[in-house]
Amino acid sequence: MTRKIYFILLCLVLSAAGMQAADTATFEALLQQFDKSATASNANAFFTFLQKEEFLDEPTSFPAGTPADSLKGHVWYWSAEYLYDQQQYQRAAEYGEKAWPLLKGKDEESDCLNLLAIIFIRLANYSSAAKYAKLCYAIDEKNGDPDIMSSTLNTLAAIFMSANQPEEAEKYVMKGLEMAEKANNPSRHAILLGTTSEVCHALGDDKRSLAYAEKAYEMEKKLGHEDKAVLRLSQKASALLGLHDYEQAEDVLKEAIPTLRQLGDLHSLAIADNKMGMALLCQKREAEAVPFYREAAQLLQKMGDMANEMHARRGLYETLWSTQPDSAKIELDRFNDLKDSLYTNASAESLAKYNAEFGNDWLQKENETERAAKRRAFVIGTIAVLALLLLLAAVWWVMNRRHKKQRAINEELTANIDELREKYRIVTQQLEQEQMREAETEKEKTEELSAADRAFLEKTINVVSTMIHNGQVDAEGVAREMGMSLYQFRQRLTSVTGEKPQDFINALRMKRAQHLLTNHPELNITEVAVLCAYNDTPNFTRAFKKHFGVTPKQYQKVGD
Repeated sequence: MTRKIYFILLCLVLSAAGMQAADTATFEALLQQFDKSATASNANAFFTFLQKEEFLDEPTSFPAGTPADSLKGHVWYWSAEYLYDQQQYQRAAEYGEKAWPLLKGKDEESDCLNLLAIIFIRLANYSSAAKYAKLCYAIDEKNGDPDIMSSTLNTLAAIFMSANQPEEAEKYVMKGLEMAEKANNPSRHAILLGTTSEVCHALGDDKRSLAYAEKAYEMEKKLGHEDKAVLRLSQKASALLGLHDYEQAEDVLKEAIPTLRQLGDLHSLAIADNKMGMALLCQKREAEAVPFYREAAQLLQKMGDMANEMHARRGLYETLWSTQPDSAKIELDRFNDLKDSLYTNASAESLAKYNAEFGNDWLQKENETERAAKRRAFVIGTIAVLALLLLLAAVWWVMNRRHKKQRAINEELTANIDELREKYRIVTQQLEQEQMREAETEKEKTEELSAADRAFLEKTINVVSTMIHNGQVDAEGVAREMGMSLYQFRQRLTSVTGEKPQDFINALRMKRAQHLLTNHPELNITEVAVLCAYNDTPNFTRAFKKHFGVTPKQYQKVGD
């Protein structure tokens, strides 16, 4: 009977994998074609596939002549995203690390660093995960966006959790919760609550863990996030196991596991299988636990998740020992091998960290031959630098010409959308009034605005709204229209609202976007972007997702 159950489970998993095979083959063919020839046409074919698969909200295209490095940075980053979604973590890491140097200084750099951190958590390489997450947080902290900062703090907490350091994880996750609340982003808040549940479970405080998991689950259900709600069920099961409520944990997992299998989230499925095996084992139902542990072990071994596979092997050893001692011995050997590998990796990482921080000069002394080689390398390097400078000058000249050409295209686009902005002038006026009322209401919660502050705030909102309507808005331009220097404007606005100019401007743009998406479903995403002073739809989508936690298209669907 046990083998029959296992066979059915395995067939279901293989069936789900088969449904994805055709799409995966198309992805691999397009990626291989691009890697051989990094042209705009090959990049556009790749992004057309992602958009067709609903991996992207809006089509992305590059004009002919786009520099190869720019194309590679974008294609390789989205390849890493896709491969991570397919749970091919090692290949996702390879493409992410190739993309990152090409995205430095661009908006996507933070996203790429965060993705790399998450990938290396899956690969149990916590040293690399922490490195990328901290680089990401440095960028996010500089930008001052509490929503994005909360996301990176959640990643850092997950890293320390995976490295079995829940005390450190608690510091990051509590700070992340604070930032998520400040950002007023329910989606991000729910994710942080789920992570906090895991941290509390690891600290042995399972009553708090259960409370956080239940709150996170209710928020995800309310938001309509069924795929995330099932993850909160799995976190709830962990807390129930910690409280020795094995029957209720089993009931929760019976609800979660079929949904995870249907969604094709094999990694989360494997972890839930481990928990179900434990729930059954603790009820002395060893035979029923075997197929769950077996499925978990096979999936986790394929993914390279040694830490969670080790738990599955231990579960198999304990469930098989009384009935199949030979099979149990095999599982015990695999368990010990995994334990030794994890210990070796951890030791190597600690030694590398020690050497990086304190150095071992006596290990790095060079003989005269090495010094001579370095001198030759210096001369060659100097020549190479001069050649590189000449090349950079040529690249600057070409890019400057391209910039002028792009600016002419943008001016033509702006002329074409004047009619659209005129059509929604009444909407703009309504938004200005609504934003002013909200700003006044928020301020009145703490103190009464003076007449001068009120006049300043009204004028600022009017200037920002007018500039958004005209399609171009930035802090310097607003300060200029206000008749102030940027420094004076920043100081005055911060004293009145507590916000930096760019944050204040972005909030008004996002409020306008939210209003248009909610009340004007006849507008498409590109039109909403234009009305919010974004002439580049992908940038608008990225900014909206950072602010609200979902893309504009997803927001419209929730509203429907």
